[in-house]
Amino acid sequence: MSAPITVYRNAAIFTGSADEPTQESFAVQDDRVLAVGSFDAVNTAAREAAGAADSEVREIDLAGAFVTPGIIEGHAHMMMLGEALGKVQLRDAETVAEVQRRLAEARRAQPDASILTGVSWRFDIFEPGERPTAAMIDEVVADVPVVLDANDLHSVWVNTAALEAMGITRETPDPVGGEIVRDENGDATGFLLETAAVKHAWGYLEEVATDEDRDRFLDNAFSAYLATGVTGATEMSLGHADLEAYRRILDRDGRLPFPVNAHWLLTASGDLETDLAEIAEVVRIRDEIAETYGDTWLRIAGVKFILDGVIDACTAAMRAPYANGAMPGPIWEREFALPVAVAADAAGLQFALHAIGDEASTIALDMIAEAERVNGPNPNRRPRVEHLEYVADDTIARMAELGVTASMQPVHCDPAVLDNWQAVLGDERATTGFPWHKFREAGVHIALGTDAPTAPHEAPDNLFIALTAKSALERDRAPYQPERVFTPEQALEALTLGTAYATRWESELGRVAAGYRANFVVWGVNPLTEAPELLLGAEAVLTAVDGQIATPAE
Repeated sequence: MSAPITVYRNAAIFTGSADEPTQESFAVQDDRVLAVGSFDAVNTAAREAAGAADSEVREIDLAGAFVTPGIIEGHAHMMMLGEALGKVQLRDAETVAEVQRRLAEARRAQPDASILTGVSWRFDIFEPGERPTAAMIDEVVADVPVVLDANDLHSVWVNTAALEAMGITRETPDPVGGEIVRDENGDATGFLLETAAVKHAWGYLEEVATDEDRDRFLDNAFSAYLATGVTGATEMSLGHADLEAYRRILDRDGRLPFPVNAHWLLTASGDLETDLAEIAEVVRIRDEIAETYGDTWLRIAGVKFILDGVIDACTAAMRAPYANGAMPGPIWEREFALPVAVAADAAGLQFALHAIGDEASTIALDMIAEAERVNGPNPNRRPRVEHLEYVADDTIARMAELGVTASMQPVHCDPAVLDNWQAVLGDERATTGFPWHKFREAGVHIALGTDAPTAPHEAPDNLFIALTAKSALERDRAPYQPERVFTPEQALEALTLGTAYATRWESELGRVAAGYRANFVVWGVNPLTEAPELLLGAEAVLTAVDGQIATPAE
């Protein structure tokens, strides 16, 4: 006898499209959705299929529960999320003194640890004009290296022991696109920006981590996401160490806990030959992975360019200066970005272009336009621009013309984390960021995610902000530009079918529809009919991947 067919009935099923009505029943056969619709129609289809396959039909009454396709995380850093879950948590620390208190407490709790790590400190804990220094950490922990990732993961705050462990001296040069902040004597202060953070701090952490550590980090990330209804992820920082950890899971289990669509993180070198060689290496790795494992669970779809930094640190590339007069350039200059983009596109690699400032998003579209000019039209190109925190109206119109996906993260504009963001812009730009409504009006395709661990990874909280523009962290905050909000149907589509389209997986994922992989979530709250506030802190009641229950109710 074949595996049973399961009919789920008495539900409110959002199928993935904002334009489709909810359904009441669906059936799953093996790893696929067999049918969706009324209970009578689904039951009939299930029993016909069971007769042909000599299998039984089981029914599960969902008691009116809300069902969606599995959430597909639109922008994630899986290894970093899994690692961050075990770090000292600093997102809600309001002062430097509170950060110091938590570090001292963590050190007392881990007296044998050889390193102390923390994550998600915010720029608004510092006084105006003040920047993080090693001395601040040294006051409470000086005997081991301390490495603290900023909330945006674009800068790192370290102590003196960490600077020494990384080998940073007066003679250490700034890497392309980054800065080792120094004092008037030329000594490093303990603040690393952009590629300096990647090369020195992250490089150091990668060196001291073991394969066992990395496997644990990935397991942590998969488990955390499944609990919040995520059944697929867009990996945005794939590198050699990450890839080997994914391979170890595939070799061990023959699958991943859920499918992952990955983008290889490129590093701007300032040398075109070096950059083009990296594209060739990514193509080789992509093809090897596809030949060895297929593309059901892990697919290297493209490359990630980090074109600029972040607004909070005044490193995002803007068309006009910040309030302090700063006007930094991009990390990838056009003379390198355009030819590398053309080479990547010619090899079939999809673009994911980190662009937070309005000048960076202009460069991003220049790259896409150049790839189309040189390589010709390609309906499957599916370029995407990540974040788009401050973007000009002309860029939005151009994105619609070029068929570019806007990949955005509602948790990045939680009002509780916007104080410094608004202050450093200092003008009308502070109140016109994250213009979701303008993208919708222009017909730009939208995919939503969290960018975890730069922000909380929980899908219901992310959805709450998309629906209300309110804070999931501090409930008494006023909403930020509430005219931007999504309807529940729009937001749910952008979290499911929208992200599936952006990853070029829309024929298999992102819908509860016949023939699709049976990745779905049963929720305890229905955002179509209930107050958005009920989403806060909610978890999935049941999460299924390829028809198998991954997180049953306790």
